[in-house]
Amino acid sequence: MTVTTDTRLVALDDEDLHQLLTLASGCDSVELKLTVPDSHHRSTILSLGMDPLDSQVRLVAFFDTPELALNRHGLVVRARRVQGRGDDSVIKLRPVRPQDIPRHLRHAPNVVVELDAMPGGYVVSATLKERLGTTDVKRCLAGERPVRKLFSKPQRAFFKRHAPDGIELDTLSVLGPIFVLKLAFVPEDFRRKLVAEMWLYPDGARILELSTKCAPPEMFQVAAEARAFLGRRGVDLSGEQQTKTRTTLEYFSQHLDGA
Repeated sequence: MTVTTDTRLVALDDEDLHQLLTLASGCDSVELKLTVPDSHHRSTILSLGMDPLDSQVRLVAFFDTPELALNRHGLVVRARRVQGRGDDSVIKLRPVRPQDIPRHLRHAPNVVVELDAMPGGYVVSATLKERLGTTDVKRCLAGERPVRKLFSKPQRAFFKRHAPDGIELDTLSVLGPIFVLKLAFVPEDFRRKLVAEMWLYPDGARILELSTKCAPPEMFQVAAEARAFLGRRGVDLSGEQQTKTRTTLEYFSQHLDGA
């Protein structure tokens, strides 16, 4: 599988636009994302009519080396506990080109190829997800079972194919878990489901991300509609964008000693 660099959405020329459309056409879905500046969290929650009591609680743990070698190679290894549901695990590779994904993998039932776009950039990822029991991740984080047991044979094969030489799942450090609140809702005057995620870091920092998913052919129309809607509701669209995964990996890699 060939890995390509992600491309900025700023001032797309014809070649960039053609590349974006080509990538999107090979994806299962598009997720449009926006992170809201810290100073606008409260006003955004109020203006969109979000009720925090409707949120679903999640605990998300990542696995990487202390130097984040997997992240540098485009690999994300994650396990998650979800309130009211079974646990799940994910191995993700990004960036990818959909046409480079082997056919047997592209059509596997647990594989999703998605284009993530936010103000300033976009990237395509291939994700292998596995459903787990309700205590699997908790037991792993408590040291009662090895990390590799959270991942299926196809996930482990995918990891082995793309991980740097010499790195095994059971040698990875646990980065997290981080406490996350997720709320899915359909606001008034907007016909699509929005998802809000609040990631809460131990030092008091927060990330509030808004997102909506659509089919690839709808990408530009939905992006325009979402931008117009959020602008009418007073949501700040100009803030610096943060990626949840990278921010979380960097935070916990700096606090592996518990400091």
